[in-house]
Amino acid sequence: MNKFERREDFRLLTGDGRFVDDDHSADHLHLVFVRSPYAHAKIKSIDLSAALAQEGVVAAFTGADAKDIIGPFQQFSQGPLGPIVDYGIAVDTVHFQGEPVVGVIARSAEIGLDAVDLVHVEYDPLPAIIDAEEALANKVLLHPESGSNLVWESKYDWGDVDAAFASAASIVEIDKLYFHRFSSTPLECYAVVARWDADGVDFLTGLLQPGFTQLTVAPVLRVAPDKIRIRTRDIGGSFGIKQHVYPYLVLTAVASRKVGGRSVKWIETRSEHLAASAHGSDRTFLGTRVALDSDGVILAIDSTHIDDCGGYPRYEPLGGVIWSQVASGNYGIRNMRIDFKQVTTSKCPAGPNRGYSRMQQIWFLERIVDICGYQLGIAPDEIRRRNYVPEMPFTTLNGCVYDSGDYAQMLASAQALIGWDDWRAKQSEMRSDGKVVGIGIGTTLDSGTNNFGQSKLVTPYSPFTGNAGGAGVRVDGAGLVHIALGSVPQGQGHETVSASVVSKELDIPLEFISFESGFDTQRNVHTAYSGTYASQFVVTSLSALHGAIDKLRAELLQVAAAVSGVNSNDLRVGTHQGRPAVISQDATVALGFDALWMKLNFDSGALPEAAAGLTLNCKHVYRPQFGTIDVERKFGNLALTYAAQLHIAVIEIDTLTHSVRILDYVAIDDCGRVLNHRIVKGQVNGAVAHGLGAALMESLRYDENGNLLTATFSDYTPITMMNMPRIKYGNIESPSPFTYNGAKGMGEGGGAAVHAISAALQDAVASTGHVIQNSHYSPSELFDLMSGEPQPVVRKTLASK
Repeated sequence: MNKFERREDFRLLTGDGRFVDDDHSADHLHLVFVRSPYAHAKIKSIDLSAALAQEGVVAAFTGADAKDIIGPFQQFSQGPLGPIVDYGIAVDTVHFQGEPVVGVIARSAEIGLDAVDLVHVEYDPLPAIIDAEEALANKVLLHPESGSNLVWESKYDWGDVDAAFASAASIVEIDKLYFHRFSSTPLECYAVVARWDADGVDFLTGLLQPGFTQLTVAPVLRVAPDKIRIRTRDIGGSFGIKQHVYPYLVLTAVASRKVGGRSVKWIETRSEHLAASAHGSDRTFLGTRVALDSDGVILAIDSTHIDDCGGYPRYEPLGGVIWSQVASGNYGIRNMRIDFKQVTTSKCPAGPNRGYSRMQQIWFLERIVDICGYQLGIAPDEIRRRNYVPEMPFTTLNGCVYDSGDYAQMLASAQALIGWDDWRAKQSEMRSDGKVVGIGIGTTLDSGTNNFGQSKLVTPYSPFTGNAGGAGVRVDGAGLVHIALGSVPQGQGHETVSASVVSKELDIPLEFISFESGFDTQRNVHTAYSGTYASQFVVTSLSALHGAIDKLRAELLQVAAAVSGVNSNDLRVGTHQGRPAVISQDATVALGFDALWMKLNFDSGALPEAAAGLTLNCKHVYRPQFGTIDVERKFGNLALTYAAQLHIAVIEIDTLTHSVRILDYVAIDDCGRVLNHRIVKGQVNGAVAHGLGAALMESLRYDENGNLLTATFSDYTPITMMNMPRIKYGNIESPSPFTYNGAKGMGEGGGAAVHAISAALQDAVASTGHVIQNSHYSPSELFDLMSGEPQPVVRKTLASK
């Protein structure tokens, strides 16, 4: 096979991929949910009799039944015994449209769907809470037991904000900005096969963070973590959202328990996924004040942020701190004050979404930079150059360390690739013809390999600090090298990349390297932080793999030295006659991996005692060193690496339909050392699609009663190849000094596209005085914006000295 091809592709493209729904055992029963049509309501009664009488229906359970079997989920900001009670299924009150109310277990999914229609639930509707600002007023309480819709609040205050404002040459005030709610829309929705019997609980699922989930669900199931087995196979995409499967894991396990330990399968439909899986949270930015000096350099930011976590906090309060990994974005801002609040509303609970929490913060910063530039008469590219981080490594205002990069160089490269000056001249000509054309820049950061110690900023009860990843490599009797990782790929090409790393470091042919696909918590190469999220594969997983390779190399040399009598310092690992071998420096000795394995496992009696502990099955755990976090100051290194993306978009707004056409588009990526250019380019193109879809097509909208108006692809309109422009792609490599291979991770750069489109729209309408306040604009919203009078949402004042 060509070493530049993805090793996974042939299997996946020819239908030989193995996904959860490919498990077609005749023993499986099937779970189907009755879901609430109301966003907020009391459950008065549930009648299961007609459904249970249906032929093929085996059992059914309600929230009250589940409560007898399991404990409540811990809401991350609430502590271990917090007031909000959440069983993953409504017990007496529903808190968002689509929340499970009844689980029906049948011999087939089709029978279960028919039986769902026979379940009679009587509701007493309650007022819905849709707006995050209104939620703060507490006129309607979603969870009365908590006494407030405010589930978490903290003030971030870095530098000397007041002194910066006192010294400012000008101050720009922005009343309100809003980052909208949208979904990750992976090709494969949630999927679980669960079996809960006397031996423990076994899950086959598409989860991307098994180790963490194992610890999360153990107290809910009232089972020891080592009695919970989580397995994965191929996963049809995630983009963060499959970090949030655990409520449905537990409910599928409850179904198995209800039927005496038989295996139960649940496959989510697309409409279920859009309505009730997890959404990227929407965030409102209020009362923003920006202090600038006479050159347009931002001195300080003061703002209030309200995050909408939906019906339950669950994992989402971590979003209240994860944004601070990139608090100042790509800019050298030294003073910032953020009053951060998080509220529950009658919407689907929020969860990780590509660029989780950081996308919202960087969009906020990018809007500030653009708006301030227009207010001060500074061009969008120039105000960015004046504010970009000046040099690397760079310690941010809250103690994060940006490892490498040159954002001004990225901007220059993107401008050259798109032909910035030519487009500016062409834009002027097109505008003279009555066309509405805008050119926008979007810069973003992808912080990788999280320091989980930041969870202590949310709750002192958090047991987490640092990060860790495991890997194993072993030789078998045929001389093959097998790789096992703690990562969980969802299409990123882990098999290809990890095999190439082993091939390069051991100097052996790719065809002698096997990747153990799928994940299993019964393997002892995983840690609590196992998984693929936060762009940590090439740092955490490959560093662990690197350590395991070093151990395997050392053992191979030791065994070969014992067999041959040659000093291990005079031996090397490599290829001999096309096969992996240990070879002497003078090439007089060549021992194949297969021969060394046979000697160690079948002819070990002649080996010296020093070889007794050798196995040729080596494991390593990599633990990056972050240092401690100052919880009081909210100061410390929150991520190990920082990749960057810079996009430029040229757009035209049709003056009749107000639809947006992308005329030109450039994406520049810096993920440190590139390990596979084809995979990186593919990830960048995917990120562009994700961001463009979010900015122009995809929005999860609710009416005032909490009804999801975009619950199908007919209304949600996900981006497809038919909507994608041709992308001009460029790459800059700035190797990280903090990783063994110089790589920094990548894959969460979808925010750059959202930022670039917002900036291009701003450039298109700036001459009319309108301000782009939202991260998403449909044609009708653009019509409303452009046909109305400019609103006084932005003010510039000269600071009083």
